Amino acid sequence: MTPASAFHFASLVWDWPIAIYLFLIGISAGLVTLAILLRRFHPEAGGSDSTLLRTTLVLGPGAIILGLLILVFHLTRPWTFWKLMFHYSFTSVMSMGVMLFQLYMVVLVLWLAKIFEKEVIALQQRWLPRLELVQKVLALITPFHRVLETLMLVLAVLLGAYTGFLLSALKSYPFLNNPILPALFLFSGISSGAAVALIVMALRYRSNPHSTEARFVHRMETPVVWLEIFLLAAFFIGLALGDDGKMRALAAALGGGVWSWWFGLGGGGLGLVFPLRRSAWARRCGGG
Repeated sequence: MTPASAFHFASLVWDWPIAIYLFLIGISAGLVTLAILLRRFHPEAGGSDSTLLRTTLVLGPGAIILGLLILVFHLTRPWTFWKLMFHYSFTSVMSMGVMLFQLYMVVLVLWLAKIFEKEVIALQQRWLPRLELVQKVLALITPFHRVLETLMLVLAVLLGAYTGFLLSALKSYPFLNNPILPALFLFSGISSGAAVALIVMALRYRSNPHSTEARFVHRMETPVVWLEIFLLAAFFIGLALGDDGKMRALAAALGGGVWSWWFGLGGGGLGLVFPLRRSAWARRCGGG
């Protein structure tokens, strides 16, 4: 297989822009999930000054917007994308995904606006002093912020698993038609979100790399990575015990081709082994 044919072959379902889109969606869902859990378990560390919350403020909606832009421009007729936003089919996984994205973004904006209420009001008074609706909306959602946060967590989990549901619905592709994919995508997204958050924390807290939120993310990351390993093992065992199509898909995935090497080095080494070693080192250095 040549370097070019690795990215263009007959059985390819979607090409590399879709892989980037899926990665960005996972980061957004993962960051939001971790941010809400931080606020539940460590309320004192989950305020507007939190690095995890600030990262979520930027990349939570930002990754979704960038991912959807990539998806729109990848369409055969990108100028017709707006039709997907208003025409729903309850029998289509993709149509349900569009509805999920819309609800996710609305709740995400309201949830973040309430957390960063002081900053939002300061911006509103500076740039749009006559727009008093902002303060009224923020005051209106105050009694329901806890409920809104719970709903946000549910939507983040659903969004993290959604891409797995979308791919597992491809019945003509034995490698992807696997019920484990939704859970695998969910935990992979949380792991990716944790990695992004820890990178930002390392840049911000160079003098204090073992802050409360950093220790929390490390503690969350370890069981998530072990769950990823278990799900990957179950995924490949399921292929090995499947029909001829699944066994051929397994041989193609782990048979020593270019993607086998990328999976071993990137997915196994950088994505699984390295986070486990890093978390173990962080616990030893931080005393927790």
